Amino acid sequence: MDVFGKKSNNANLNESIGLTNLGNQFWNLSPSELIEDTIINGQGMLTDTGAIAVETGEFTGRSPKDRFIVCDEKTENAVWWGNINVKFSPEKFDALYNRMKAYMSGRDVYVRDAYACADENHRLNLRVVTEFPWSNHFAHNMFLRPTDEEIDTFSPEWHVVCAPGFMADPEIDGTRQHNFAVLNFTRKMIIIGGTGYTGEIKKGVFSALNFILPHEKNVLSMHCSANIGKDGDTAVFFGLSGTGKTTLSSDPNRRLIGDDEHGWSNDTVFNFEGGCYAKTIDLTRENEPQIFDAIKYGAILENIGFYEGSSTPNYEDVTITQNTRVSYPIHHIDNIVVPSKGAAPKNIFFLTCDAFGVLPPISKLSREQAMYHFMSGYTAKVAGTEMGVTEPETTFSAGFGAAFLPLHPAKYAELLGNKLEGTDIKVWLINTGWSGGAYGVGKRMKLSFTRAMITAAMNGKLDNVSYEKLPIFELEYPTTCEDVPSEILNPRGTWADKASYDETANNLANQFVRNFEKFAEETSAAILSAAPKVMVK
Repeated sequence: MDVFGKKSNNANLNESIGLTNLGNQFWNLSPSELIEDTIINGQGMLTDTGAIAVETGEFTGRSPKDRFIVCDEKTENAVWWGNINVKFSPEKFDALYNRMKAYMSGRDVYVRDAYACADENHRLNLRVVTEFPWSNHFAHNMFLRPTDEEIDTFSPEWHVVCAPGFMADPEIDGTRQHNFAVLNFTRKMIIIGGTGYTGEIKKGVFSALNFILPHEKNVLSMHCSANIGKDGDTAVFFGLSGTGKTTLSSDPNRRLIGDDEHGWSNDTVFNFEGGCYAKTIDLTRENEPQIFDAIKYGAILENIGFYEGSSTPNYEDVTITQNTRVSYPIHHIDNIVVPSKGAAPKNIFFLTCDAFGVLPPISKLSREQAMYHFMSGYTAKVAGTEMGVTEPETTFSAGFGAAFLPLHPAKYAELLGNKLEGTDIKVWLINTGWSGGAYGVGKRMKLSFTRAMITAAMNGKLDNVSYEKLPIFELEYPTTCEDVPSEILNPRGTWADKASYDETANNLANQFVRNFEKFAEETSAAILSAAPKVMVK
């Protein structure tokens, strides 16, 4: 066995996680060295942007049905078990990991020392062991990077072992199919096999933090972006895919704290990560200049297509997948905060793309409404347009990231409520979707109007204007907003057919109520009181 690169003083994989008889061990290699190995191994190519392009194989996205959590004394009564958090026994974990270790025997591995959480009080040291060099490069890009001096004394708290070439046998291992990602909170390990999709590494650590921080440290973990203004005011943006989270948090007048995962301690909002993992479908410099310009040497493009006969990425090419991605260290963006943290937020934005055209373009939430809408995590999508199906469909994802929440959603909502209690923090619900009617009748809200409303909220220009209350959802919306036509602020007023609006609003309210039924038993009366008031016909 040969060892290459810079090791820490606590660098025995046999003693720490039982990996023995390995081939070469490559420790903490630079991106250049990892890029070289990726090319030599025939696993990637340099593009004319300078970024390396790889293909993740069979899986080009996460496989949420194949994510498991070990059920033991630590998790049995804490995790919210069900379709999202699927039980896996300690015995099955040990047996699966033993087979995984046997697979890795004699193989080269790449080892990365990194950490999560930019707040020193909550730093989580990670050691990521990967079969492929580009998986290790991804860990370098996405997690926070220790200095050389820190590497010398580095001691990991959690280990991530990723072997895409190892296939589980469901009959032997108790998995659903050959790919898996298993979290073990007692052994402080995440094992990933059968899939090369790098997002499993990122979201595995995020899922772990979503248990550790709220459950053990009273810190709210959040699936959100965050930025900071010139006066030091922090803003946080929650939103599911397609709601505009990345676009609206990218503001030339504000510095980025992070684009996806954050914690909120007593007085600090901090990034979990040291990089960004952005979608590249239909990417242009005009629409997303920060992401476009971040695709340079050191970035990793995943499952991208190319213009014929060239090494130029074609971001419109979805031959492999629509989920084309790029990962890059956060310093590839100029307008960032260093270190990646800010004060407690002054404004919180819940972004929803309401394809039914029911919700106001901006409304101010009470504390109870904030908790309710946080647990609901609503947006709407237009489904199956390629096949001519144009009816919008509702999507609810608790905490705007249910797939990564090990605890009951009420736990996160109550933490949010506690942090709002007795403060002047403002929570806003922003509808980036339709106005003047549902999809097919109305029109999508102009991005310039949405930006103007968010800017007005952050600048305090909505503090002293008059508000009216929307029936059914009981949302308070401003009657005026600088640089925004007043007539679009009341969604009902934009509909030609008011009776149709009322019926559509009532139907959407019914879906909110039905979605919340599964939460009711463990949810406080205060949160439940903020539900929309469905009209009885």
